[in-house]
Amino acid sequence: MKQLLIVAHAPSPNTRRLAEAALRGAGHEDIEQVRAVWKPPLEAGPEDVLACDGILLGTTENLGYMSGALKDFFDRTYYHVIDDKQGLPCALYIRAGHDGTGTRRAIESIVTGLRWNWAQEPLLCRGEWRDEFIDQVEELGMYLAAGLDAGIL
Repeated sequence: MKQLLIVAHAPSPNTRRLAEAALRGAGHEDIEQVRAVWKPPLEAGPEDVLACDGILLGTTENLGYMSGALKDFFDRTYYHVIDDKQGLPCALYIRAGHDGTGTRRAIESIVTGLRWNWAQEPLLCRGEWRDEFIDQVEELGMYLAAGLDAGIL
């Protein structure tokens, strides 16, 4: 059984809906060999990353940057996992009130340093809240888990 770790900051009801959608998508009934777990960034640590086979990151855009909670997660885990988790399949969604480019750029820089592999382009949920964001994040979770399940990631 493979494990998909979802590290998603969810400080509001809508961002919580996004994290739950990622978890729901990863738990799709056709995905049989992947167990998904969601941990808020302040609760996730190096041991969680070392135990996973793929990671889905979720964050809000805060002043053109990732959430402080996700930055804290990276600060606490980076050097503990850098040697053992190179090539880790990863994906990202950003709930951006503006454009999300600064947030994306910062996370891409960290992921590049960790030598993780993008399973797909980061998903930017930009602008005013739209319920379609939920479906997009659910699909992202499902595709990442399905890739792990099929052994292609």
